[in-house]
Amino acid sequence: MIFTSAFQHLGLPYAWAWLISQVITMAIFAVSLLIMLAYILLADRKIWAAVQIRRGPNVVGPFGLLQSFADFFKFAFKEPVIPAGANKAIFLLAPLMTFTLAFAAWAVVPLDNGWVIANINVGILYIFAISSLGVYGIIMGGWASNSKFSFLGGLRSAAQMVSYEVSIGFVIITVLLFAGSLNLSDIVRAQAHGWFAFSILFPMLIVFFVSALAETNRPPFDLPEAESELVAGFMVEYSSTPYLLFMIGEYLNIVLMCAMISILFFGGWLPPFHVWPFTAVPGVIWFLIKIWFFFFLFAMVKSIVPRYRYDQLMRLGWKVFLPTALLWVVVTAGWVLVFRTHTM
Repeated sequence: MIFTSAFQHLGLPYAWAWLISQVITMAIFAVSLLIMLAYILLADRKIWAAVQIRRGPNVVGPFGLLQSFADFFKFAFKEPVIPAGANKAIFLLAPLMTFTLAFAAWAVVPLDNGWVIANINVGILYIFAISSLGVYGIIMGGWASNSKFSFLGGLRSAAQMVSYEVSIGFVIITVLLFAGSLNLSDIVRAQAHGWFAFSILFPMLIVFFVSALAETNRPPFDLPEAESELVAGFMVEYSSTPYLLFMIGEYLNIVLMCAMISILFFGGWLPPFHVWPFTAVPGVIWFLIKIWFFFFLFAMVKSIVPRYRYDQLMRLGWKVFLPTALLWVVVTAGWVLVFRTHTM
């Protein structure tokens, strides 16, 4: 709105002013997100190193703070190697699709009250749809590489992501029953008098957190790239910029899951206590603090939990999380019905 007003003062029609302001807003948001992603990747490596009692990246820049940017330039200026037997068009399209879809999901994520690119009433369904499409980039990359190891890694990842999307979907239903809205901003506002994490939905927080690890192929569920079995999974034939796009897409999805945990269960931009000095801190700062905290938990899980076998992964998703989430949908619906009956 600020940019729209500024362009209208220049005499531009409202439609053009709105379009230009949206493009500028998205560009600023995308650059800010990529910069934050660089330091999240550095934090992931530093936390892993600290758990293993080593220093981690510490050479490029003070305390290694420029390591991620050095890695970016290395990937960007390397020559991409495409296998002779690969389907070149699909081989290059797969990482671009993963990268684009990972960015597109952030369009409906509210950073603060009113700070959202697209404040649509079905924001949660939009994110669920975009995350479901992300599996196609992995399948395309594994198939187009013309390698049995890449193909097996792609199939593993597809089965894993589809399996845990089911659990995540039922967890989201329980949150929607509590909030009464599909709009992410309304879900945050519904927690003004108490975060959903400290209610009957606490078991769903655990299911969502573990399912998010599996959905994003994070350890201990990184079976698509299990080094001892499939070398590096569906990305084994990728290098240079295409590999970088895959990695950026993966970490964008990881940070998105941290943001969704914050929004669905921990009040998004809302402070932990509605008293000064907590209310004096801008909402976007609280939101970023929560994202970094949950990413820290993701990194700690990567550092200390041993990898699952594939049959254990599937058993956990279909025989534990799915029945639990289904049961909790019924329990939550009954809880909401009884609560609203007594308050009317």
